[in-house]
Amino acid sequence: MSARLAFRLAAAGFALLAILVAALQARRPAPPTPSPQTAVQAAAPVDARLQRCQALGAAGAQDPECLRAWDAARTRFLGRARADR
Repeated sequence: MSARLAFRLAAAGFALLAILVAALQARRPAPPTPSPQTAVQAAAPVDARLQRCQALGAAGAQDPECLRAWDAARTRFLGRARADR
């Protein structure tokens, strides 16, 4: 068997394998997509105080209410108080 014939057989085998894999993938059912309603319900509500502090921008870093709101959010997120306090 010549190298040219072996190469052609290998190429044909690879092409047949690719077609077989594509056909098997086409027969697989599509995964269920989550409905937009489910995604909206899963989102956590944002604290109104944090929204106000975000609107303040850099001034929020000196606002005592913003500092308390950020500390409460950090505690809620991490599940514990800050270690440096």
